[in-house]
This record gives sequence, structure tokens and C-alpha cells, in this order.
Amino acid sequence: MERFGILVDYEWCSGCLSCVVACQMENDLPAGRSGVTINEIGPWKIEGQRWQHDFQPAFTSECNLCAARRAKGKLPSCVQHCQAAVLDFGKVEDLVPKLSGKGRQSLIVPC
Repeated sequence: MERFGILVDYEWCSGCLSCVVACQMENDLPAGRSGVTINEIGPWKIEGQRWQHDFQPAFTSECNLCAARRAKGKLPSCVQHCQAAVLDFGKVEDLVPKLSGKGRQSLIVPC
């Protein structure tokens, strides 16, 4: 059985919430419920003039990787509408090699 996932590049997420809104609209979910959320980390000073301020997409149990969209040959809604292009969708075996060489990534494989 083929397994699919979403590769998240945390380095460039701008926290725009496009993925959250796209998921809610695609799946007719009410405000406060979504297959993806954005967690804000910081801001706080880490050294000198450097600050920690990140946004991290996190996937919830509501996520089914937009099964209905994928059946039509489309990308999951969050990936399609990500303004910063930090989400990548595909087969797990195709996404794993993209993890090498970059530390701030995660491969999400929703159940």
C-alpha cells in the first residue's frame, strides 16, 4: 500500500494561515477546527541582536490529506494554497530523500 505524506519546511513558514483557511473551506469545517494549525514560537532574544520567531504548521486528526481532492488528481488544499511554498506532498519514499541536508523539516504521514 502506498503511503503519502506532507513534507514541512519550518524555516520559511510565514504564519499566513493560508493552509488553515484552505483546509477549513475545503472540508467545510467551522472556525477553530482544521486539519492543520499554525503554532507560533517566540519572539524572544536568543543572542546579541538575533531573535527566535517561528511559525510551525502542525497537522491534526482532522487531516485526511484531502482524500476527495486527491481522488480527482489534485494536491491537498493546504499544499495547493501555501503562500510560502513550505508544504510538499507526495509518496513517502519520494519525500524522504528531500529531508537530507536540511535540519528544520518534518515529514508528516497522517493516519
